[in-house]
Amino acid sequence: MFNRKQIVESGGHGSDPVLGMLRTEPFALSEPPNRTTPLVFASPHSGRLYPSTFVRESRLSALNLRRSEDAFVDELFAGALEIGAPLIVARFPRAFLDLNRSPAELDAAMFEGPLSMAVDAVSPRVSAGLGVIPRIVRDGAEIYLGKLAAEEAEDRLACFYRPYHAALTRLVDDARAQYAVAVLIDCHSMPAAAAAPDIILGDRYGLSAAPIVTRIAERAFETQGFRVARNIPYAGGFTTQLHGRPARGVHALQIEVNRGLYMDEERILRTASFPEVASRIAAALKDLAQIGDALGSLAGLAHAAE
Repeated sequence: MFNRKQIVESGGHGSDPVLGMLRTEPFALSEPPNRTTPLVFASPHSGRLYPSTFVRESRLSALNLRRSEDAFVDELFAGALEIGAPLIVARFPRAFLDLNRSPAELDAAMFEGPLSMAVDAVSPRVSAGLGVIPRIVRDGAEIYLGKLAAEEAEDRLACFYRPYHAALTRLVDDARAQYAVAVLIDCHSMPAAAAAPDIILGDRYGLSAAPIVTRIAERAFETQGFRVARNIPYAGGFTTQLHGRPARGVHALQIEVNRGLYMDEERILRTASFPEVASRIAAALKDLAQIGDALGSLAGLAHAAE
């Protein structure tokens, strides 16, 4: 595990090779040789490449900066490729930029000078410090030593936010073009808590995905021994809201995995149970692939009825 000194020194002499690399490749896209399902998987919060300039601007230790990560979620869902689905993963951390927020969810008070874009000033997430450029990490600790330059907001949106969302939209559009339907699975993790379920499926209470999508997902994870709940307290975020249009054949489902199953939350390390949990999730994804057949059958029935 890295420490603050290691990440800061990685920049050397005022340069920041990590930031430069992220500007060129803000996300990693893994695609199967042949797409055999309309499913698309995304992990927007598992990025763990920290620019040294960002670390220098922060008042937090390297470990505390990682509190907001959905650590290792990209690895848990790597089985997506085995079922013929692509997986897109942000490489930069959530504390730097939160891809599961509207680009307008900016806290103008974080910046020196006026911002050049529209701001959603009444967003409750912004008020809580959890906008698209977060002010705090998960445990409520303030990230920055001082205010950021106003240009920083547009730079992060232009270089990191928009490329990721453009690529994700292309993947969804490609799936829909090939299969007439698309199913976006947005992959996350949640803090461990007493009596918390293992998995929470968020379909925005039925608004972002057809009931059969959530039902098949629920059964797939329960078959692997996971305790599954729906929508409470995670009903889906900006990504499911943006893409979930069941009436147009695009379904979006958020999946939250309990971190207590596979990692030490305090030290942000995989536990001995990690391989077993990853294997069970991979098995669940194979059953999840049935969603494509189910939606295809429904589309066929609807077409025949016209």
